[in-house]
Amino acid sequence: MKRHKSIVDSRRNRIYQALQESGTVKVDELAATLEVSPLTIRRDLEYFEAKKLVERFYGGAMLVNKFVVKDNTSQNNALAKHAIAKKAAEFVETGDTLFVNTSSTALLVLKYIRNKRVVIITNNGKAIFADKDPMIQVVLTGGELREPKEAMVGEFAINNLSRVTATKSFLGCSGMTPETGITTAVLQEVAVNEMMLNRCVGPRIIVADSSKIGRDHSFVSGSIDKCTILITDNNADPQVVAAIKANGVSVIQVEPLRSIE
Repeated sequence: MKRHKSIVDSRRNRIYQALQESGTVKVDELAATLEVSPLTIRRDLEYFEAKKLVERFYGGAMLVNKFVVKDNTSQNNALAKHAIAKKAAEFVETGDTLFVNTSSTALLVLKYIRNKRVVIITNNGKAIFADKDPMIQVVLTGGELREPKEAMVGEFAINNLSRVTATKSFLGCSGMTPETGITTAVLQEVAVNEMMLNRCVGPRIIVADSSKIGRDHSFVSGSIDKCTILITDNNADPQVVAAIKANGVSVIQVEPLRSIE
């Protein structure tokens, strides 16, 4: 039974990645690529539709959010994300309690925290397998586990977060603009992100590569005045960066790493 679930989850992860990259998918193409029947793909798309992540049309489906950012996990993009995470880790001090959300860039911060005893409180189930120093203690919020991001959401997660304060927060996002603030493509993650912003007593640090800067997504996690620091790469739109700075946010831009350590 577990093996069957693993196969289904893996296939759905691949479908969701295809949706993130192109915005739309076709049933027949996915069936051929993943070597399953069209009926199986239709059931997978029904699963995403029930979670309000896609809208189905005859022969395929599209992301609910019209703003689709191609997250080419290309080498260059990965190098930028690692550079952002490495810079973010410089803000961590021994004794910190840190909020980390479901962002892949935020999760990478764990990799670059070295020789500091800290507590990470996260709703990202992938933190269990993250590359991290043994001095880091990871506490999961619990909650409803939502595929394919392994995000923990819902009242249980929010309840647990409401009982904690963090000294710093590291949050990623799907988009960030000076007008709207930080936005996400997943409605269920909004309440958790809001709680992490509100329960943080120190710097609220947004980690987002340049593809996210200047883009809005459907659901607002927090206004621009909730953000203390934005760490992004040097390919971000200069005009948008200037406008974000004008709203009182400190912006740090980094060069992508030459190689992943």
